[in-house]
Order: sequence, then structure tokens, then C-alpha cells
Amino acid sequence: MKPRHRARILTLQTLYEIDCAHHAPGTVLQQRLDEGRLPADAAAFAGHLVRGVLAYQAILDAFIHQYAPEWPLEQMAYIDRNILRMAIFEFAVDGRTPVTVAINEAVALATSFGSASAPRFVNGVLGTLVAQRPAIEQAVRDNSTAQGIEVMRQDS
Repeated sequence: MKPRHRARILTLQTLYEIDCAHHAPGTVLQQRLDEGRLPADAAAFAGHLVRGVLAYQAILDAFIHQYAPEWPLEQMAYIDRNILRMAIFEFAVDGRTPVTVAINEAVALATSFGSASAPRFVNGVLGTLVAQRPAIEQAVRDNSTAQGIEVMRQDS
């Protein structure tokens, strides 16, 4: 198994625990990294994904909610919603992962860890959200600008 795929599995496990058990993100990530025995670059990638998903979770969730309204986030399986968050972060926020790779990895994770219907669900939602990539990117820019303004106000 390739190191980046293992890093995504570790990321999913970390996000799942944070989401359902509400454990401290830093502690959970460190425990998973200690157990995971990933190469340094894969461990850094996993940490980047966890921190990124958590940092942009509100934006990611808003888009998931908007484009999968028949599945409210609070009723969606923890695995499914965290897979969606990871993939959207990778292709629309971070932008270093090609869309097809992010979707293929998400479907693979859904196949391994989700219900029988999870791969199809994840693929469908992500397929819809690919067309929304510019809107997601704009929401991230708007959020970053708003955070920058808030920081400037606090410094004044």
C-alpha cells in the first residue's frame, strides 16, 4: 500500500475519532502517527490533511449540506462525512491533489470503511461538488480575508 494512501487512512481514523468521540485533535493525531509508522513525508501529509480539514470544516460542511441536502450532516455516517471533508479539502482548498485522485482515494476509503452504499454516495456528492470548486475556493478566500480582518482588529 502506498504511503499517501496509508496517510489518508490514518487521517480518516483521526478525523473519525475527533468527530464522534470529541477527543483533542492534537492528541489523537499524535497517537495515530505513533501507531502508524508512516514515512516522514506521509506523516507530514496526514498532519496537513487533519489540520486543513479541521480548519476549514465549517466551509466544507456548508457545501456538503448544500449539495447533499437529503442527508443532513448530523444524520450522515461519521465515515462518509469525514471522507467527503478530506476529498473536498484536497481538491478545492489545498489544491495540490488532482480532482480525479482525490475522488478515487475517497471512493477507495468509502469501499474499505463505509457501508455498501458509501462508495456510490461519496462518488455522487464529490462529482457534484467538483463543479462547485470555484465557489468553494472563493468561500475559502472570503473566510481567510475575514479572519485577516478580525486579526487586524484584535491587534489595534
